[in-house]
Amino acid sequence: MPDRSVLDRLAGQLVVSCQADPGSPLRDSQTIARMALAAQRGGAAGLRIQGFEDVGAVRAACALPIIGLTKTDRADTDVYITPTAEEAARLGELGCALVALDATGRPRPQPLAELFAAVHAAGALVMADISTLDEAHTAMTLGADVVGTTLAGYTPHSRQLSTPDWLLMDELRAAGVPFVAEGRIHTPHDAARALDHGAAFVVVGSAITRPDVITSWFAGALRGE
Repeated sequence: MPDRSVLDRLAGQLVVSCQADPGSPLRDSQTIARMALAAQRGGAAGLRIQGFEDVGAVRAACALPIIGLTKTDRADTDVYITPTAEEAARLGELGCALVALDATGRPRPQPLAELFAAVHAAGALVMADISTLDEAHTAMTLGADVVGTTLAGYTPHSRQLSTPDWLLMDELRAAGVPFVAEGRIHTPHDAARALDHGAAFVVVGSAITRPDVITSWFAGALRGE
């Protein structure tokens, strides 16, 4: 049976996404584990980690709860985050407290209900990454434990924004849908504001763990971009 107490442990807290894309100088599982330890030292209450190898390395180094996911390119779907029940179950078996997966309305290789059931059978909770209020309702009806605003602005049918989708957060709060704020949260002010908009907790990635991206923000500003 999944342990729902982790949601209480994370309530009002910061979760840090420690990921590095292929080709990044940081693309090494032990480097990811060191980033996780640095995030823990800074006050993170949880971690969002991509890939089986990175999850294993972080689990061995750090006791914080992990939101696990995979990123898989497939020719048959635009769904990218944990697209199959096999991947979702494996993350639960590796000890992830939550498994994040794409719960948007895009065509998918397997029904969402199958993925949710696989996660729960593996002893983990489901974090359904959505981009609209309707997708959030569908995910909760199918058994998601919490939704994340992760994919707002990254699907063609969601609002295209350069900022967090504050309106979506307000819609979720008004509808009584438990949600995690994630996506384009670039400052401590944004993170605190997300709680004010009703987020259960906040996930921040690029602004903390991607120095190449952060550098590009500063370099672009100096170029007047």
